[in-house]
Amino acid sequence: MITFIQVALSLLLLFGCFFILVGALGLVKLSTFFKRLHAPTKASTLGVGCVLAGSVLYHIFLGEDPQPRELLITVFLFITAPISAHMMAKAALSLMMEKRPSLPGHETAKEEQLPPPLPRNVTEGRDDDERVATRTDPSAPPES
Repeated sequence: MITFIQVALSLLLLFGCFFILVGALGLVKLSTFFKRLHAPTKASTLGVGCVLAGSVLYHIFLGEDPQPRELLITVFLFITAPISAHMMAKAALSLMMEKRPSLPGHETAKEEQLPPPLPRNVTEGRDDDERVATRTDPSAPPES
């Protein structure tokens, strides 16, 4: 039984190290920001999760209580990693409104008939009617 637990803990650590390595290599080798963002957020989260799970199981195997630090790190990692990746992706998209990334299959946004981005002078918090009003041509006569 002890050998089985040791093998299981070793496999958790090996899988964790493998996923951390894949995430780090993806961050270095991939070409665009969006590809680079995907590698560490997915692979490294799984890798660190495996390492922390192995650490918690090791302490349980020794008969000790799991350390609160390990549990807090795990919870913090699984909450913050997807949120931070989502916020970075949204910020990158808002900075590159004129040059949107290509869609899967190397199709452009125009070929997929996606709507054009809102003009930069449109502010948040407006109603849809006001947004439509700001999109109209300024040289057109006002509607009555």
